[in-house]
Amino acid sequence: MLSFLDQPHTRVNLLTGEKILVSPHRSKRPWQGQVEDLPADNRPQYDPKCYLCPGNSRADGTQNPDYKESFVFVNDFSALLAESPDGAYNEGDLLRAETERGICKVISFTPRHDLTLPEMDLAAIKAVVDLWQYEFRELSNKEWIKYIQIFENKGAIMGCSNPHPHGQIWAQSSLPVEIEKEALQFSNYYKANAKSLLSAYVEIELVKQERIIIDNTHFVALVPFWASWPYETLVVSKRHVTNILDFTEEEKEDLGKTLQELTIRYDNIFQTSFPYSAGMHQAPVNSGDQQEWHWHMHFYPPLLRSASVKKFMVGYEMLANPQRDITPEFAADVLRKQSTTHYNKKK
Repeated sequence: MLSFLDQPHTRVNLLTGEKILVSPHRSKRPWQGQVEDLPADNRPQYDPKCYLCPGNSRADGTQNPDYKESFVFVNDFSALLAESPDGAYNEGDLLRAETERGICKVISFTPRHDLTLPEMDLAAIKAVVDLWQYEFRELSNKEWIKYIQIFENKGAIMGCSNPHPHGQIWAQSSLPVEIEKEALQFSNYYKANAKSLLSAYVEIELVKQERIIIDNTHFVALVPFWASWPYETLVVSKRHVTNILDFTEEEKEDLGKTLQELTIRYDNIFQTSFPYSAGMHQAPVNSGDQQEWHWHMHFYPPLLRSASVKKFMVGYEMLANPQRDITPEFAADVLRKQSTTHYNKKK
């Protein structure tokens, strides 16, 4: 019998079909590698130099309103542009390129410069969920947009250039690579079983209770069986919905609670503001029937052994496939044991 506790083994990512190597015996090795400096966390409630704080000017000279909840605007340095002219390049079917159109937006979660998502109250988080839903609806009304990616990079270690709590929305004219992978997996399973792939997966996890962290009325948060990052998690709606527009008020309230509790647990692991990249995956838009899709949200945090030791995806991970030392079951147990009261709760 295969032992998850001490035997190297591979697992398959249900959403991409790709492999992950798990090497639990390596978690005992001493660490003599890179140790990150902990960023200072003494931010004021308002920073006159921050381009996301209420009333301040941004890079293009636009002045932010004196907003009281969340606030959204088109990124002043967008990676995608809506007015890009159509164009293509093809040389011998080997060198190919084409124009990619899109709209990039920034969402400031709160006027408070000194908070992060887990330190916000539930009403403020619910306001962010409402804004995500509103922006998804508005962007999906543009027929040329095919996919809308809602995400957040938290912490300097994840490349976040401004500590003010914020996320982004990139809407574009074609499907990104990760979405194409998941679309194939969702479609194949639905055609064969007439059921959502994630519904079937969550049913197994709820029975086994080995990787579940949060289980409330409308959502589960768990460490996926195939997790690559040390404390990677997946939030899945219990009801089979294809995108955020399908959520009821009660579901949005529960989503806010789930995100608050999960991110508090993250911060409490190492008593630090836990960095991560997180984002929703949901059905493409303006692309016909997408009933096989099931809304979910990924969290990819890099911290491994402490607040100052991160996981690197290098060498074998870049050239072969992802690899992890601590098992997903161990990570889930660590997260379950964390308090749901923030270690450094701000008033």
